[in-house]
Amino acid sequence: MRIPPELAPLFDHGMISEVVRPLLSGKEAQVYLVISDDEERVAKVYKDAAQRSFRQRAVYAEGRKVRNSRDRRAMAKGSRYGKQQDEEAWRTAEVDMMYRLQEAGVRVPKPYYFIDGVLVMEMITDPFGSPAPRLGELDLPADAVEWIFEALIAEVVKMLCAGVVHGDLSDFNVLMTRDGPVIIDFPQAVDAAGNQSARKILIRDVANLNKYLLNTVDTNRPLRHAEEMWDLYARGELRPDTVLTGHFHKGREAVNVQALLEVVQEAEGDALARLAGQEDD
Repeated sequence: MRIPPELAPLFDHGMISEVVRPLLSGKEAQVYLVISDDEERVAKVYKDAAQRSFRQRAVYAEGRKVRNSRDRRAMAKGSRYGKQQDEEAWRTAEVDMMYRLQEAGVRVPKPYYFIDGVLVMEMITDPFGSPAPRLGELDLPADAVEWIFEALIAEVVKMLCAGVVHGDLSDFNVLMTRDGPVIIDFPQAVDAAGNQSARKILIRDVANLNKYLLNTVDTNRPLRHAEEMWDLYARGELRPDTVLTGHFHKGREAVNVQALLEVVQEAEGDALARLAGQEDD
């Protein structure tokens, strides 16, 4: 196929030798199947801020590191240069988080190259070698859903131990492989220690996983994993291999149910907007 202009610099640097076909077009990025280093990989081209549908960006950007004080001041003032640096920081956030999570043993695609707003990463495949489906696209039996839920909770624990909260976690940001779920899409990821909203965002992420479980499985099990893991994290007692009970009883950390419902509804609205964009494209 014709080489998209955004991928031309990667051809010039020898990072890509062929564009096979488009894989996904959404509100935030265009994803292509490419040949890189003689193997199939994925190239993710981030769209400009004006083209993206993601809301409340400032909430997620809080706590992210900025290269120097000049950039930080320019971003705070909203100057042209500051907006450019803000956009660059937003685009690099995903690859930074992916490298951090890969080092922590979290199941995420392996990043290879990042240049001019394009991320080349591992293509996650199904048992037949084709691009893996998203979890939300599959109709699975209850026992499989329960196993996947537990596996994802374990990955969220490892992520939090690495100081990362996904920020947009749901069954549509999980790819299914023969060996289990792989978590994708991290532009909204937040630093757990540097973002004041990290706990609320974590609770929303896990609420989305709870919803996925309850859509298939009729269960009375306790599902307060987010509150439990955050309490352990805040006390310095969370470990990558911590097995959660789902119980949480500390009244001083009680969840504002209405606020939680509002952030879950907001996340669903963002997800629907992205899916609508994929269908339109």
